[in-house]
Amino acid sequence: MRMEIKLADSEMKVMEVLWKEGDSSAKYVADVMNERYGWNINTTYTFLRRCIRKGAVERREPGFICHACIPLEEVQRSETEKLLDKVFEGSMDKLFTALLGSRKLTQEQLHDLKRMVEELEEDEK
Repeated sequence: MRMEIKLADSEMKVMEVLWKEGDSSAKYVADVMNERYGWNINTTYTFLRRCIRKGAVERREPGFICHACIPLEEVQRSETEKLLDKVFEGSMDKLFTALLGSRKLTQEQLHDLKRMVEELEEDEK
């Protein structure tokens, strides 16, 4: 199993570009960050270097091409587990109560949730 990589919010923003766009030049990532957040090129390169040091991004040459080494789903799973432990005392019941109590779900979303629960129940058998 892979050691968990902890990413700061700014590092996550850089990773989001790579997850969405795929392998990209550092210059392209910097352009996106400038457009979205007003970051200058040095700020983006700093966060890219941090991601590289942490093993979240691999730098490929020529052209300083950035490759995401960890999948989005892995980070989503890890962040969800941290949220569950930190805010909901590890209780999925409390998490779902908070989520479902704060938003009105469409019939399609309710149907999808029911289907997911049924699939989980089948997997448990």
